[in-house]
Amino acid sequence: MSVLDKVDAATNLAKNNEVQLLVFRISNKTDSAYYAINVFKTREVVESKNHFMTQIPSSHNMLEGTIVLRGMQIPILNLPLWLGVTLTKEEIKKSNILVCDFNGVTIGLRIMSAFRVVKKNWNEMHAPDSYRVGDSNVVINDTRLEDGSLCLVLDYEKLLADVIPHAMVNILESQANLKDIVIPSKLKNGTVLIAEDSKTAQKHLKQIFDNANLSIKIFENGKQLIDYVESLGDSCSNIPAIITDIEMPEMSGFTVVKILKNNLKTKNIPIIVNSSMTGQNNKREAEVLGADGFIAKTKSQNIIPLIIEIMNA
Repeated sequence: MSVLDKVDAATNLAKNNEVQLLVFRISNKTDSAYYAINVFKTREVVESKNHFMTQIPSSHNMLEGTIVLRGMQIPILNLPLWLGVTLTKEEIKKSNILVCDFNGVTIGLRIMSAFRVVKKNWNEMHAPDSYRVGDSNVVINDTRLEDGSLCLVLDYEKLLADVIPHAMVNILESQANLKDIVIPSKLKNGTVLIAEDSKTAQKHLKQIFDNANLSIKIFENGKQLIDYVESLGDSCSNIPAIITDIEMPEMSGFTVVKILKNNLKTKNIPIIVNSSMTGQNNKREAEVLGADGFIAKTKSQNIIPLIIEIMNA
């Protein structure tokens, strides 16, 4: 049985504040680090040697080309190179392709080998402040494996923004979307709260709201947002809406939704789940927990119209 065959239902994990990670390595060197990705962003692992690579002229140097897998053309991103590691020709022959889905965009990441699947509670995932320094940092959080080894979770949204920017948010479109829309005074005069741990996604959301002259307050994870809301006591009238990612250290977005919708003072505040995990199960679970809307991160340019639609409903 392959490591991916051991995957449980994504929503059952997320609503219990848990995550299942596929742990992999990008090099066979003994000091090579362990990296991880949510298994529900992965499709399969295939051997690189079995697939012909078609080059793409004038493409980003980390976009190696495309392979055809079951009739689908898949761009292959050189993850080791993005992390500052250059593989030899022999290593490339022995490497694997991790086929992933981000926001409905299928890509392949070059890795050396899939190691195993681990299940973690989000409170076991840590995001030291050092990962937040500068725009060039590619690590988003970390955890420990059973033997104490450090395992790094990467900012895959940054990777996509760096290498395939057209697959990400269209900031200019966000301005056009507001052309004929009346912004409710509560939204115009209030502060939208956002729980998001990806610096890339934070930057996109900040640009979108800045362009609309709307105020936001960003938290690095769901727990920080919940702690802030609780610190307000009964004075939550200045919060017109809340936006939350699903995957975050300390507390998942599903837990954020569950806590807020079970609280009398916050249950009527519109909550939008903004995630790269766009499967129907996640959308359904968000709705069951009480979320008022769900939007893929690649469609974040539509997030303000969605908030207004919910507020006007």
